[in-house]
Amino acid sequence: MDTRRALELALQQGLDLAEISPNSNPPVCKILDYGKYKYEAKKKAQKAKKNQAVTTLKEIQFRPNTDTHDIEFKVKHIQRFLEEGNKVRVSVKFRGREASHADLGHILLKQIIDMVGNLGIVEQAPKMEGKVLSLVYGPAGKVPKKASKPSAHTSSDGKAPTEKAKKAESAVKTDS
Repeated sequence: MDTRRALELALQQGLDLAEISPNSNPPVCKILDYGKYKYEAKKKAQKAKKNQAVTTLKEIQFRPNTDTHDIEFKVKHIQRFLEEGNKVRVSVKFRGREASHADLGHILLKQIIDMVGNLGIVEQAPKMEGKVLSLVYGPAGKVPKKASKPSAHTSSDGKAPTEKAKKAESAVKTDS
């Protein structure tokens, strides 16, 4: 349809002529209420953002001579971070001449990989950057979104009950 004809139709209906797909040949236009279109697009973007999973990068640092108990303790943190859906960077920091024994760091990272098991996937293989050997873990599967539960001690309006309301509630329980 001719552009002028489309504009006339839009004006007769009291609507706008909006270009939907400018890169196609010929460009695609639509007669619509532009304000309503922008509003719906904004709502759709907000909904998409709300459902988006947010992952953050946590970092756990080790040294090549970290004790076994400390390793186990930190691996529990790695597992918790992965269960929460976060990525984890595991770093082994070397000081001074320790960097010449990078094989100790690789052995430590292999031990950590075995301890973490299938809770996480190694997204970035162990890599030496300066005097730091690091790898990046990602969560193994989709993490269920946690729903916020209302507190058991809230009134119908969502506010915490006052002392007077608590006493009245306990008096009703004892009477029945």
